[in-house]
Amino acid sequence: MTNWIILGLAGVVLVLTIVSIFDLLPPLRIVPDDTTFDFTRFRRISFPISALLTIVAITFFFTHGLNFGIDFKGGLLLEVQQKSGPADIAAMRETLGKLELGEVQLQQFGGPENVLIRVAQQPGGDEAQQAAINKVRQALGDAVDYRRVEVVGPRVSNELLAYGMLGFVIATFGILIYLWFRFEWQFALGAMIANIHDIVLTVGFMSYAQIDFDLTSMAALLTILGYSLNDTVVIYDRIREILRRYKKMPMPELLNRSINSTLSRSVITHVTVTLALLALLFFGGTAIHSFAATMTFGVVLVGTYTSIFIAAPILIYLGVGENRMRDDDDHDAKAA
Repeated sequence: MTNWIILGLAGVVLVLTIVSIFDLLPPLRIVPDDTTFDFTRFRRISFPISALLTIVAITFFFTHGLNFGIDFKGGLLLEVQQKSGPADIAAMRETLGKLELGEVQLQQFGGPENVLIRVAQQPGGDEAQQAAINKVRQALGDAVDYRRVEVVGPRVSNELLAYGMLGFVIATFGILIYLWFRFEWQFALGAMIANIHDIVLTVGFMSYAQIDFDLTSMAALLTILGYSLNDTVVIYDRIREILRRYKKMPMPELLNRSINSTLSRSVITHVTVTLALLALLFFGGTAIHSFAATMTFGVVLVGTYTSIFIAAPILIYLGVGENRMRDDDDHDAKAA
């Protein structure tokens, strides 16, 4: 079934490529050029909803916590492949459960013969970890091939978590400084509020769904940060351009014009990224499930919404555009 779906998607891509090369169809307008949808009027709804969701996400984080993966918690990781036929995960789980090694997780990934085994950190140092690996090898016997065996100690996992969080904070402040020089301080502050909103909601979702929080999840959070920032900067750049052109235009109208003029680009990018992430989520297997699930929530459900309904309207409350109107009025008064 999966092969037929992949072939179908490949066929669709091939047809679209042929159509675009030979110009067989007129240009497709996903969003009309004269769109004048009033986005800013929803700020009185989007801001309270976002504030409520942020509080809920923080509450889940402090009550449920994060489901730290083997990268941050430490333990044993074994990747095995059944030599003959598909792996019987139920039988393997029953066999390993008798070893009294604590929490043991088995996940199928890739083909039906591949199994990922996670064993909790064993008390007693490195010797205890090696003894646990030997027990697993003896229990499974020669029926499987061991493609990967890793031992992640608590010290290494704590260092990984600390360096991961440090890198995330440095990246966030680097973005803030860049936007401060690229635009004005109001734009930098608005973009950072929007990005922190995305990250907080995504972390709350991971806490609620108990998705494994590991190094791939950190990579997903950084990717969400970059995607949301890119979407926000595109809109901000158009806002700055229109600010220079129209001195008397009210800010809500100016923001609506900026968002509508970039809406076609936002929709096309969002749909393309969504299709790619859904393919990873449903067909990527458990090895990248945490990354795909985190990215799908952060990009599909949060990122684009934040850029349009949070990052742009918040400029009204930060006082963007007031100086230009005041300076223009002073210029008119001097001229009179």
